[in-house]
Amino acid sequence: MTGTARGIRKATHAHGAGESGLGKLIELHAVNGAGDVMVTVALASTVFFSVPTDEARGRVALYLAITMAPFTVLAPVVGPLLDRLPHGRRAAMAGSMLARALLALIIAGAVAGGSLELYPAALGVLVASKAYGVVRSAVVPRLLPPKFSLVKANSRVTLGGLLATGVAAPIGAGLHAIGPRWPLYGAFVIYIWGMFLSFSLAPKVDSAKGEDTALLAADEQHLHGPHIKPVKKPGLRTVGIAVTHALGANAALRWLSGFLTFFLAFLLREHPLTGESAAVSLGLVAVSAGAGNALGTAVGAWLRQRAPEIIVVTVLPIVLGVAITAAIFFGAFLVACLAAFAGFSQALAKLALDALIQRDVPETVRPSAFARSETMLQMAWVLGGAIGIVMPLNGAAGLSLAAAVIALGWLTTVRGLLGSARHGGVSKPRVA
Repeated sequence: MTGTARGIRKATHAHGAGESGLGKLIELHAVNGAGDVMVTVALASTVFFSVPTDEARGRVALYLAITMAPFTVLAPVVGPLLDRLPHGRRAAMAGSMLARALLALIIAGAVAGGSLELYPAALGVLVASKAYGVVRSAVVPRLLPPKFSLVKANSRVTLGGLLATGVAAPIGAGLHAIGPRWPLYGAFVIYIWGMFLSFSLAPKVDSAKGEDTALLAADEQHLHGPHIKPVKKPGLRTVGIAVTHALGANAALRWLSGFLTFFLAFLLREHPLTGESAAVSLGLVAVSAGAGNALGTAVGAWLRQRAPEIIVVTVLPIVLGVAITAAIFFGAFLVACLAAFAGFSQALAKLALDALIQRDVPETVRPSAFARSETMLQMAWVLGGAIGIVMPLNGAAGLSLAAAVIALGWLTTVRGLLGSARHGGVSKPRVA
């Protein structure tokens, strides 16, 4: 175990990440991912797998209404609120971990007793997780190693989280075999560990030197720098065509992710893949999506000097083609392919969006811009999930709707992105 720990530390601290402090953030994000997947295993087994399909559908709809719906209202508040705490980012991340640790214990009690406390506690976990994500987005630019782009740094952080999730998921399933509470006890221990790791981050994480709150607006008065004068209603609008359209395209892909998560969960439970059980069918799709996401993140880290706009314009028609094919020739292999391509495209398009924000948004407001864009993408995921719950369990119809949304997202953004790519943005595009 000591040798394994040393190997992990060597990998996370490579290429200057140890000296800059990024390595510790990668490790913290891995712990965060492991804790979240433990809670996900516990909630999935309680809300989804433990009851018949019709009742599960109602439970999941109730879960979405009680947790996700208020979350869409709270999420836009989280970013601006944390913008006001630039000197307490380590404390904010530690507080998020502690809050989720305590809420995991509350959920453990609710799981055993069937109490409705499960739903507000789950909402608290979502909000705390979102707060962590917002702060992490603001922290990464402070910990860039020499010759690292923001996209490459984000890729390494994301890969750390994905690998930890892949390791923790089967452990959570094993703990659940012992008892429904045990994955939540595991989450409690992991989150407490994360709380202490948060304070081990470099002190410069709490520095707010040169930062400002992002007001991203399309008019000429605001295109070339942060908005200095007070504004009554600041919010995420646009900072030029490239970021706006890339955010729209990413929202379509995030919608697809939420839709497939819920729609395929119910569809494959009722109509498993040929020759497989419902659990195996869902597992195959989940593994395909996770592998695609990891591959997209890795490819994004390898790409150099490619226009981010071109990446977004390219990945959307690819996943659109797979969605259309899966809708027409619905089957096990094509469903797994769609999950993989959706994960791959979402990861790569998100990295391209990060590159555009890095390129086009002034450094003084960049952390705030990341926080606000993440909020919009989360809301798109919630909308897709809600539609996935109410959609009739018809594979061809569901995937046709998914293809239509992706087509709409691509057609409404392709012209603006290609125009931005032809003009080269405000500076030379750089992806990694």
